[in-house]
Amino acid sequence: MVYTAKHYLRGLLRITMGWIFLWAFLDKLFGLGFATEAGKSWLDGTSPTTGFLKFGTSGPLSTFFQSLASNMLVDWLFMLGLLLIGLALILGIAMRLACWSGALLMLLMYVAILLPEHNPIIDEHIIYLLVLLLLLKTKAGYPLGLGGWWSNLNLVQKAKWLQ
Repeated sequence: MVYTAKHYLRGLLRITMGWIFLWAFLDKLFGLGFATEAGKSWLDGTSPTTGFLKFGTSGPLSTFFQSLASNMLVDWLFMLGLLLIGLALILGIAMRLACWSGALLMLLMYVAILLPEHNPIIDEHIIYLLVLLLLLKTKAGYPLGLGGWWSNLNLVQKAKWLQ
C-alpha cells in the first residue's frame, strides 16, 4: 500500500496518543516531577490512583470513585493499562485492545469528574476517547508502526480481537 500524508498523520496521531499513556505511566512509576512529585512515585510506595480518585473526582459518582482510592488492584490495573495501551499505540500493535481499553479508561476518568471544571460538557478525556475511536477505525497501526507485521502473525490471524 502506498501511504499518503493522511496515513502518516494518523500514524503520528497514534504515536502521540501512545506517548500520552506511556508518559503518564513513567511519571507515576518514577515520580518525574510533572504530574507526580519526586518522592511520591509508585516505586516509593505511593498509590498512583489516590491523588486523582480522592481529590480530583467530583459530581454524582465521586463517592464511588473515592472508595477506589489506594486499592491495590485498581492501582495495578491502572498502571498496567497505561503501560500496555501506551506501548501498543506507539508500536501500532493490538490496536483493537489498545483503542477500546484506552477509550474505556478515558470514559471512566470523564465520568469521575462530572461536570468538568473548564467546560460543562467536553474535556480532554472526551477528545482522547474520540481520537482513540478514530485510530481504531482507520488502520492507524500500519503507517509508522508494526500493524502490518502484527496482523500477519498466526496468533493474531486466529484471534482477530488481538488485531
